[in-house]
Amino acid sequence: MREVSAFQPNHLPIFIASTCLLLLAPPVFAVTNYIVLGRILYYVPYLSPIHPGRVISTFLGLDAVIGAITGNGGARIADSEASEADIRAGKAMLRASIILQLVSFFLFVALEAFFHRRCIRQGLVCSKPTAEANERSKKLRRILNLMYISSGIISCRHVFRVVEVFQGTEGYLATHEWPLYIFDGAFMFANMLMLNIWHPMRYLPNDNKIYLSKDGATQRLGPGWVDKRPFILTLVDPFDVAGLFMKKDKDRFWDHETEHPIVGQETVGAGKGPSGDTAV
Repeated sequence: MREVSAFQPNHLPIFIASTCLLLLAPPVFAVTNYIVLGRILYYVPYLSPIHPGRVISTFLGLDAVIGAITGNGGARIADSEASEADIRAGKAMLRASIILQLVSFFLFVALEAFFHRRCIRQGLVCSKPTAEANERSKKLRRILNLMYISSGIISCRHVFRVVEVFQGTEGYLATHEWPLYIFDGAFMFANMLMLNIWHPMRYLPNDNKIYLSKDGATQRLGPGWVDKRPFILTLVDPFDVAGLFMKKDKDRFWDHETEHPIVGQETVGAGKGPSGDTAV
């Protein structure tokens, strides 16, 4: 799109699309991280600070709102017939949206770190796990490290965009191509390549009803995490803060793990990797 726009500099719709796609790219890559963290929380439900299914709905919902602000702001700036007030409003919207993107993603990383800390306290991701839990600990630690690296790459890209937007159209980053290829194209390509080489599903079960017992070694097939609240309420209050104050009893199925059948090792990473080989 950027290449087409370069050869048609007076074509307004192409320019608007090119600008908006550049700004909306990080949320698209971030969705992968949202999905993976949700699956990790399903796998270790007793340490999850949030309903696993609400990870993607909460952060994707925030990204959708931010994306709408970004698109509106980009359209105002690109419109040659817009008034000076509209252009100023568009620039303000772009700046606000790019900062909100960064804040939203940092909140996601904070959620990931909070869960990781709980895993360490539980002994699931420690440097010297028990012999039985060693293999599970390695897989969990590896996928969390992948998430941190991917989140770091996306965060660096977010920072680059913040600096570019605040420098304006006459700034160095906006008037030179090489930063775009390094901090945008190369970073996102590296992130995509990493997640395809070390595919997250190599380390997680294919069924999100399979969870890791508190002993860190045994996998069991449970009923799955069901939130009985109305869907709208789960969106407004994904952490169930109201339930904490009202002291409602939750369906803690993992406290009755002996009632759930043990699942073998072959169910983890049973999916095919990007090369077509069976992930083990």
